Amino acid sequence: MRRRGAHFAMIDDCLTSANRIGFVLPRVSFDLHSHSTASDGVLAPHELVARAAARGVSALALTDHDTVQGVAEAQAAAQVAGIRLVNGVEISVSWLGRTVHIVGLNVDTDNAPLLAGLATVRSGRVERARKMADSLAAVGIGAAFEGAAVYATNLEMIGRTHFARFLVNSGRVGSMPSVFKRFLVPGKPGYVKHEWASLSEAVGWIVGAGGEAVIAHPGRYDMGRVRMNELLGEFRALGGTAIEVVCGSHTTGHVPVFADYAAAFGLKASTGSDFHAPGEGGRDFGRLQALPPRCVPIWQDWV
Repeated sequence: MRRRGAHFAMIDDCLTSANRIGFVLPRVSFDLHSHSTASDGVLAPHELVARAAARGVSALALTDHDTVQGVAEAQAAAQVAGIRLVNGVEISVSWLGRTVHIVGLNVDTDNAPLLAGLATVRSGRVERARKMADSLAAVGIGAAFEGAAVYATNLEMIGRTHFARFLVNSGRVGSMPSVFKRFLVPGKPGYVKHEWASLSEAVGWIVGAGGEAVIAHPGRYDMGRVRMNELLGEFRALGGTAIEVVCGSHTTGHVPVFADYAAAFGLKASTGSDFHAPGEGGRDFGRLQALPPRCVPIWQDWV
């Protein structure tokens, strides 16, 4: 923790000193949501860090799904690239029959309860993937498990994104966004309901590991205001810290809406591309809009 604080304190001191003598230095660019081959990204952790640095990111969080396996490699690469790597994870959660994702930032990746919890979440992924393949086979798409496995560097982490790449690259669907309109979502072939961690478990593991819990890409959830209020209220009561106001899957219209939610529930605001692969939907590194001025950034107290 002291090293993290010293880093951001040094940045603040440099900015303050530069402003006093008339220089304007570029602001720190935060991207606090990204994925590597440790889960469902296509770049190895060191490649991910290099791309983020090359595109102007100065503080990056690696938040692979249900694993911290890639963090050590990313930390080493970040030291070489001269950027800050924030230890992170994205935990799959089942909440009132829906799947939501909780990002953990600044977690201790050696924390035993966190590691044990993530292992339990991962344990059902292969079985779920085989059921997804069976569902696709029922509509004439065979060998989907084997096809998806080609794109899963870590078979333990096989999931919807790997199946989506198989469907696109085998010519069955034209693009990644189109996949999730025709397949792999509730009511469509390839969707298999799965029981992930509970919200209380996910937030507890993150907070217990010294981290901060963040509601990931809330604009993606098919919730009305009543359900969103219920989710955020429960999340806040459990010790949740922030909500992603700016992220790769949010439209410009989502940003003020979730800035208002953050203010209403006393949550800080986070920002992240949710980068998985070059050209694969969402936004690339370095292309996120700024948080609205009324937001309290999650990194405000990282000193």
